[in-house]
Amino acid sequence: MARIVPVFPIALLAALPGCSNSASEPDDVQRISLAEARHAAETPLPSPETEGAGWVVSENGQAIHFGQPEEPPFLTLSCNLRTEPAQLHIIRHVTGRPGQKALFPIIGNGTISRFKLDAALVDGEWRWEGAVPARDPKLDVFTGSRELEATLPGGGSLAIAGSRIPGEFVNWCRAGGRVQQAQAKEQEEAEGREAE
Repeated sequence: MARIVPVFPIALLAALPGCSNSASEPDDVQRISLAEARHAAETPLPSPETEGAGWVVSENGQAIHFGQPEEPPFLTLSCNLRTEPAQLHIIRHVTGRPGQKALFPIIGNGTISRFKLDAALVDGEWRWEGAVPARDPKLDVFTGSRELEATLPGGGSLAIAGSRIPGEFVNWCRAGGRVQQAQAKEQEEAEGREAE
């Protein structure tokens, strides 16, 4: 039995590649290279200079700021006593972009804690912020008086000199608010050393 093989006219096959309606192609076609289309990674920020930086209690007593005197802070801890339980907010003052999230490890006082931070727009400032219940054991990283190192991916690393202020602040927030005395004690000690 003979097999029948369909035969396409050669003219039809030759015409197929040329079938295009030039009227349907956009007039404003722009060609770009793939190398140009790739998003370049942002350059990581350098670690800020923290020599001479210290902790200062805010005027309302609801926050402490770590930074250079008379300059915007590098790091803020604020306590919200109106929530139940009280919450401690960790704010790293480095520009972020909407939707970004990061883990913010802090090492010190025999502890390594990692806090989840989100980029947030607050009072016209893009910054990294996260909140945890004041009783969260991760906050124990602040409760000693030794040096801390806090690193934000792409935002540099903060070398924080040892101080009793963050520990007292965390305990104050956990206790629902009481008078802070660590800043006054540290100032007295510093003045005593200068007088010697």
